[in-house]
Amino acid sequence: MTLPSARGRAAFLAFAIALTSATAAVGAEDEMMRVYMDHARVLKLDRPVSKVIIGNADVADATVADARTIVITGRNFGTTNLVILDQDGNAMVDERILVSIDEGNTVRIYKQTSRTVLSCTPNCERHADRKTTGSTN
Repeated sequence: MTLPSARGRAAFLAFAIALTSATAAVGAEDEMMRVYMDHARVLKLDRPVSKVIIGNADVADATVADARTIVITGRNFGTTNLVILDQDGNAMVDERILVSIDEGNTVRIYKQTSRTVLSCTPNCERHADRKTTGSTN
């Protein structure tokens, strides 16, 4: 049996660290509330709401439908947070929100350094331009 070289052990260690980091990132994303851009998500609560706070209103919007129902709408790609307080000022909800595009119905066209995103539900149309960091939609 041959022992791996120092280079082989270093490569294996780097792979193991990368795999652990990727798994942790996926786990962190799973813990977030996910909302698709330009879609709404309804939250039903067990007691009346007093205040609704969105960290970044450019990313998501929260509307109070009634005392126990909140509607979250994805406005732009990114992450923010949602805090909902009850009548006594206690946090009923304190969640991170991830707003993303519905990947299942999109096509991306790359031409040199530019990117076009088409939403195909059912016909393909150019996706609305949004402010994003480092990319063109």
